[in-house]
Amino acid sequence: MKKERRIKKNEEFQQMIHEEKHVSSNLFVVYYKPKVMEYNRVGISASKKMGNAVERNKIKRQLRMMVQETDCLSMEQDVLLLVRKAYLENDYSENKKGLESILKKVRMRAYRDQEGEKKNEKIV
Repeated sequence: MKKERRIKKNEEFQQMIHEEKHVSSNLFVVYYKPKVMEYNRVGISASKKMGNAVERNKIKRQLRMMVQETDCLSMEQDVLLLVRKAYLENDYSENKKGLESILKKVRMRAYRDQEGEKKNEKIV
């Protein structure tokens, strides 16, 4: 995943969290919002509860690889992935399946949000 496709600034992380559009599972919490630039971006965060810096960096490297392997980069949203403690209990393939399933939910919910906005525009 190229560096320009990453969300790195704390302000952007906080803005996405405060918009409160999210989907959660036992492995991840995914916040999303419509993309700001011509391409979508992905942010990854692992808390200190996940382990020391070496372990957190390993988790983030794995997630960047999973994002490349999945179809996350073709989405119409900027995505923020927060990793939960259960991530450490599974292997790479199980975590990847969990990521794919939650990204599918994000796509469906974002589509429903867009359709709802279109209906509201027609009513007004």
